[in-house]
Amino acid sequence: MTLPSCQGSPFIENMSHPETESPGRIYPEDMDALTDFACKVARIGGTILCDYARSGFHIQRKNLIDLVTEADLCSEQAIVDAIRERYPTHQVLAEEKGLQAPHPSLYKWIIDPLDGTTNFAHGVPFYNVSIGLEYAGIGVIGVVLDPTRNELFIGQAGHGATLNDNPIHVSSIANLNEALLVTGFGYDVHTSPDNNLDEFCRFTLRVQGIRRTGSAALDLCYVACGRFDGFWELKLNPWDTAAGSVILQEAGGHLTNWNGLPFSIYEKQMVASNTLLHDSMLQVLGQKE
Repeated sequence: MTLPSCQGSPFIENMSHPETESPGRIYPEDMDALTDFACKVARIGGTILCDYARSGFHIQRKNLIDLVTEADLCSEQAIVDAIRERYPTHQVLAEEKGLQAPHPSLYKWIIDPLDGTTNFAHGVPFYNVSIGLEYAGIGVIGVVLDPTRNELFIGQAGHGATLNDNPIHVSSIANLNEALLVTGFGYDVHTSPDNNLDEFCRFTLRVQGIRRTGSAALDLCYVACGRFDGFWELKLNPWDTAAGSVILQEAGGHLTNWNGLPFSIYEKQMVASNTLLHDSMLQVLGQKE
């Protein structure tokens, strides 16, 4: 397969322009069209990642352990180009380019073109494209594509969540000692005292098992489909959680910050669970040695 050019996306030529966005609310037909579009551009990004995984790529360092690759940049450029072509008035918040807001708009696309860059750079096949959409500040669509397993997770506000078109739901585990949890660590784990290691140790002594995958978006999707029972992390960014949070909530999960207050993707702390474990997880996080 020919590697796509980062100077402009060849995938957007046949995407027609929509009607002018309506100022009041998203109607069901708009939601379906927006969701279909999000899936299409996620697959654009996923194709680019797979091409680079096969052909090789250069790696840059943002700091000691925070990486960015050509694949990140090219995937992001193609996705942003597609959004700009189809929805030129919408805002776009992307991991590498930041916020692009050419016009005031109720719509904001929030993109992680390669979530799991460290895995990708080491040849570990656990990474994804994550695309969320906010309307009037509320997350309404989440799409997460794992291109190595061809798994497409979709959440649409009020319409549930699916994995490859099959409905998904969180697990029914109600006790921490039977739970499989997942977490992650910030890029300043080597230098910051607020590094999640104490919390990791406390949970380790109370649960059946803990995993650390390197992809917050897939962690949330795995809680949504019952593979994991709960997730917690700190020092997250909006593009880490925008899509996965919609998918999890639509699958019956629960999200808060570490104090139990409603979660916002613009906060740094998240607790995500199958709902049944939530109070127990908050209790562990609130404990101090």
